[in-house]
Amino acid sequence: MMNIAKEHKVNEQIRVRQIRLIGAEGEQVGIIDTRDAMQMAREAGMDLVMVSPQAVPPVCRLLDYGRFRYEQQQNEKENRKRARAQEVKAIKFRVKIDGNDFKTKTGHVRRFLEEGHKVKVTIMFRGRERTHPELGERILVRVAETLADIGVPEGTPSMMGMDMNMIMTPKAPPAPKKERADDVPTEGAPTTAPTTAADPAEVTGKGDVADVPAAAPSEAASA
Repeated sequence: MMNIAKEHKVNEQIRVRQIRLIGAEGEQVGIIDTRDAMQMAREAGMDLVMVSPQAVPPVCRLLDYGRFRYEQQQNEKENRKRARAQEVKAIKFRVKIDGNDFKTKTGHVRRFLEEGHKVKVTIMFRGRERTHPELGERILVRVAETLADIGVPEGTPSMMGMDMNMIMTPKAPPAPKKERADDVPTEGAPTTAPTTAADPAEVTGKGDVADVPAAAPSEAASA
């Protein structure tokens, strides 16, 4: 549908004498008197909406204005939702972070990744800590390893001022596994191969000791 500005004239608000009319199906009707276009709109049970006021003459279109406004609002809502989904969230860590705080912050990063957001993980250095960037890198590697099941780093960590940053992006879901032709049983064929009882000698193998009780000595031997 033609993009129409939020502020536009409808029906009796259109006060020019002639317009260029576009029909309800997008067909070009041509230049006609505005009152004739209004009559056509009433007969079709539609609205006459000015879509291009700067044109000479202005361009109007036959529309169901209520339906159009509803669809436009739904599209705007969906666009806002997509924009929010593409936000980059931010979580900050200290170089000297304890285990509980690390667990809490990585939990926040996980939640953002599950919602489809990218997350900027920032290590904040204080004073002399900046002379040991390897400490920040160690934390970022630990974050990436902890969240490897749901996110991946977007490039290597980078320093910016007193901070070290790493972008985590949600991991794409695995593609559905395709069933191989070899895995599909042939119609009428048995699904498993028939098994036969194994010879005890073969089970134990040469050199193996079988759990067989020792034979009692014969009376002749004892005599």
